[in-house]
Amino acid sequence: MASNSQSPPLEILVRGPEQFSLWTGPPFADGQPAVKLEKVNCINAKFSDDGSKLMITKSNSLITVYDCNTAKEIRAFEVPNVVAATLSPCGTYLQTFQKPSAPQEKNVTLWKIDTGSPVYQQSQKNMTKGNWPAIQFSSDEATACRLATNEVQFFDTGDFSKGVTIRLRVPGVAAAELSSLPGSHVAAFVPESKGVPASVQIYASRNASQSQAVARRSFFRCSTTQLKWNHGSTGLLVVVQSDVDKTNQSYYGESKLCYLTTDGMHEGLVPLRKDGPIHDAQWSYSGLEFAVVYGFMPAKATLFDKKCNPLLELGTGPYNTIRWNPKGKFLCLAGFGNLPGDMVFWDYIDKKQLGTTKAEWSVTSEWSPDGCYFMTATTAPRLQVDNGIKIFHYNGSLYFKKMFDKLYQVDWKPESPSKFGDIAELIKSLNLVQLEDKKPAGQGPPKSTQTSVKASSANPQAQKPAAYRPPHAKNAAAIQAQLLGETPSESMSKNALRNKKKREKQKEKKAASDASSS
Repeated sequence: MASNSQSPPLEILVRGPEQFSLWTGPPFADGQPAVKLEKVNCINAKFSDDGSKLMITKSNSLITVYDCNTAKEIRAFEVPNVVAATLSPCGTYLQTFQKPSAPQEKNVTLWKIDTGSPVYQQSQKNMTKGNWPAIQFSSDEATACRLATNEVQFFDTGDFSKGVTIRLRVPGVAAAELSSLPGSHVAAFVPESKGVPASVQIYASRNASQSQAVARRSFFRCSTTQLKWNHGSTGLLVVVQSDVDKTNQSYYGESKLCYLTTDGMHEGLVPLRKDGPIHDAQWSYSGLEFAVVYGFMPAKATLFDKKCNPLLELGTGPYNTIRWNPKGKFLCLAGFGNLPGDMVFWDYIDKKQLGTTKAEWSVTSEWSPDGCYFMTATTAPRLQVDNGIKIFHYNGSLYFKKMFDKLYQVDWKPESPSKFGDIAELIKSLNLVQLEDKKPAGQGPPKSTQTSVKASSANPQAQKPAAYRPPHAKNAAAIQAQLLGETPSESMSKNALRNKKKREKQKEKKAASDASSS
């Protein structure tokens, strides 16, 4: 395991309307980040999963690739009418999707970055979140596959010129997810058809054409699924969503969570203790436990081990998001999107809360690769106002905040957690830095007492507000006095009394003048 002195520096990608910058840190010198790469024109940016390459889309026909170690451009690709592009996990390949100009045009291209030449092409009519990227890679790029009609097709990653080398026949398959670390299995989803229930099936990737499903789960009332593999490729979480809730409890339909293992030991529902939707389900980085946020609001959060046994209850509240710390030990439970932004930081090993805070209107959130910081961001086009970045310590205390007129993207540069030291040692070094930055005691009164004194002197005690009277009752006394022939002087205002005296004096003068003239 790497020591603190050998750990790579943290870096943050910050993209505005037309440019991006690359920051170094935290920790920040003098409280502000240093800029490693300043204001490069772009319309989109994306790191490879290992953090070695950075892809920059500069226009709808030009894509450049940077080496993250040197922050230098190493290759440019001219791809007309490009709609989407992504890097392979190790940054070896660039995959692009072009808007097709003719039927059967090969508009999906896999480029080798070192040479700049295409190694594979195929045609694809449309692009959705579910079918992009068209070619899936395992984390080490040893396995690659694509979804086709009634098939999952595998490639020889050493030589894509061979084309498809293995065909896995799955009639009616609508989605497939390759396990990432390692790419030993693939999960296939087949929707309902003609009374036959929907199913999720797991196959071994090697010799997939001859293999039978190693695990299978069927279910009715299923419109879509989310397939989530753990690290180690031993377990699969399946979030099953139906558009209609037969119990009429939810307008958004019905959802349930299934768990399948590649050894066939577990195929069934995760035992959740509250009715309602599945808001989030995430594996820890070790792949040994997972967390689920579920149920009608206030939602409930529970940790399970890989045998589906509850490990820890995280309580209930306005939550819909789980973020595991990449170094283990910590996690963040939060409520983003249309929720108020409450965040709770947990040490799930010692089973205790570390702190609570808020990050309102957050669109994105993620731990730093070293596990010491948690970053949230409010970005456009989801929100057009109050765009900004907040960085918190592992316990929820605010470390850094910066606002922007327009902010479109904020990402940590990916790094392997193994490049950093043990999380306990990192936390100790972080606490020492905080202590050095603090002001020594005995130099004036605490800030809190000063502010409280200022507040008390600036805000005198407010008068008690008068009781509310409806509009129709404000002139009730005057009307009553008129009807009874009384003079409601007590209920009249000062101006009304002054005007009344003037009128009486004018009447007296007029009467006196009339008497003298007669």
